[in-house]
Amino acid sequence: MRGLDRLFRPASVAVIGGGAWCRSVMGSLDRIGFDGPVWHVHPTAEGAIRTIGDIPAAPDACFIGVNRAASIDCLRDLSAIGAGGAVCFASGFAETGDGAALNAALLNAAGEMAIVGPNCYGFVNALDRVALWPDVHGLVPVDRGVAILTQSSNIALNLSMQRRGLPIAFLGTAGNQAQTGLAEMAAHLIEDPRITALGLHIEGVGDVTALQALAQAAHRLGKPIIALKSGRSEAAQVAALSHTASLAGSDAGAEALFARLGIVRVPSIEAMLEALKHAHLFGAVHPGPIASLSCSGGEASLMADGGTARGLGFAPLTPEQDSRLEAVLGPLVTRANPLDYHTFIWDDADRMGQVYAIMADGPAELTVIVVDYPRPDRCRTTAWDCVEAAARHARAQTGRRIALLASLPDCMPEDMSLKLMAAGLLPIHGLEAGLDALAALYNSRSAPDPERSLVLPGAHGETVMRDEAAAKALLRKAGLDIPFGAEADGVDEACRAADGHYPVVLKARGLAHKSDSGGVVLGLSDEAALRSAAQQMSEERFYIEEMITGSVAELLVGVIADPAHGYVLTLGAGGVLTELWQDTQSLLLPVTEAEVGQALDALRIAPLLRGYRGSAGADRDSVIQSVMSLQNYVIAQEGRVAEIEINPLIVTPNRAVVADALIREET
Repeated sequence: MRGLDRLFRPASVAVIGGGAWCRSVMGSLDRIGFDGPVWHVHPTAEGAIRTIGDIPAAPDACFIGVNRAASIDCLRDLSAIGAGGAVCFASGFAETGDGAALNAALLNAAGEMAIVGPNCYGFVNALDRVALWPDVHGLVPVDRGVAILTQSSNIALNLSMQRRGLPIAFLGTAGNQAQTGLAEMAAHLIEDPRITALGLHIEGVGDVTALQALAQAAHRLGKPIIALKSGRSEAAQVAALSHTASLAGSDAGAEALFARLGIVRVPSIEAMLEALKHAHLFGAVHPGPIASLSCSGGEASLMADGGTARGLGFAPLTPEQDSRLEAVLGPLVTRANPLDYHTFIWDDADRMGQVYAIMADGPAELTVIVVDYPRPDRCRTTAWDCVEAAARHARAQTGRRIALLASLPDCMPEDMSLKLMAAGLLPIHGLEAGLDALAALYNSRSAPDPERSLVLPGAHGETVMRDEAAAKALLRKAGLDIPFGAEADGVDEACRAADGHYPVVLKARGLAHKSDSGGVVLGLSDEAALRSAAQQMSEERFYIEEMITGSVAELLVGVIADPAHGYVLTLGAGGVLTELWQDTQSLLLPVTEAEVGQALDALRIAPLLRGYRGSAGADRDSVIQSVMSLQNYVIAQEGRVAEIEINPLIVTPNRAVVADALIREET
């Protein structure tokens, strides 16, 4: 961390290499106003120092702009003279076939010196006027603001060009993260009191433990982390035969991890910028409903439709709010949330301010005023001044959070965004990105718990798939409710095993998806029915099991080892239509009973579990205890489990019974 401090806040800089990239770095340092010595190191360039050994003093920060082989030599020489840290610009390391050896050489050459990259642009520190950056950027010096880190240099460059009023205090790239990871960089930056929030663009989580440490620090400081994680369409991390693997890919693991750590996940770059503005102005927020108002019914409808589609709640008006609104607006305006306050009071800043304050002074966590400003180069804009004045009044009177949202990003000029931010009012650029950001911030979610230790899988070598009988035997020992069952070879043995246990289920052994292959026959009430069903199967190895009656619902309960995020628990609608329903919730182990209950309540089949239209409900406690027993089994195996699936868990009014199961674990 000390090395990162010297690198990110240097008193002196060395730029090593020639060509346009290094000239750009020196130009960036000059333009942003860096006032320390800048030493250019190049064997032939005019005015340059010839070798690293000739630098007058050990530089705090270095930009190494030479090829990959020369970069390793430069790092070794810089380390020898006590340099603080370096940005390694060259590519051709981890992204190439011989990357492992080159990375090892890079780390060995650096020694104790902090390095960022390789294969990255570096950073711009707008707080301390430092730019180790070999290209254009759009940052200007600020006194406080957000930090944004990404693995992609080009995305960082694009983000620097935003015109949304967001003060960016630090913009950095991590590249290949050979030594210093994104989370480690972020953990260092978030301790700076001038940095208000953190934005992360993550291609791969990498070190889960480092990310958890970052989340713990952010939680302690009350600074939000907003993350854009690519990979929503990635396939499962583990190739497997279960439904769980097809439903709980790496994206489900990331979602569960971020929820546990309290990291706010957004779906786009634009939503990240909007959420970061919110975080900069208002800090951490609690989920809850919002209020919306506009002078147009069309805009009110767009807000209602867009918010509802994203799960955003709109706070109902209280009787006091309704009465006060009627007094200001009169009886012709329909009072609701979202509110269309019409144009009756347009350009009357006092009355508009009263309406805005009434809407803000209620149960809503945030009040959103929809306003699209006209083009100042083609229109007179003074008639829109009333909105800003009214919003300022409402903010001053109530002290509540207030935003001005332009339905089109083009209709919120940058100068207006800067004015609003300075006044403590949130400018939001665009209905879609804005609602995405607000949904991520205000939708109901489980309480984060970054302090809780994560259960992480081991580095699995060879694994074995336990068949149904073996899996159920292990789960019975773990405390789950397992019905009577017996293995049988041949029809006669199957009939003997079933004697005294009718009705039974007949299953063919050795098939992963037995129902899809005709390998399951239910409700066999006597020997004749069992014998007939067995004779029609192509398999001669069977599993005979007690037939569970009185089912309320069938659930899927699965755990899969996601190397990038931990053990992912999947709860959902089970049975043969699991993939069709796509009704699942994902959590990260370890879970609490309360979290399992919340996940069950979030399923679309939750009404069925509670008892639909007078029918009996499921034994909820038995379901929760089944999940907790499964978790205990996974934890006890100390990382050996690769995958477990119970599908279905048949839930009745008084039981939760494992009807089918598989376990894949390290041998």
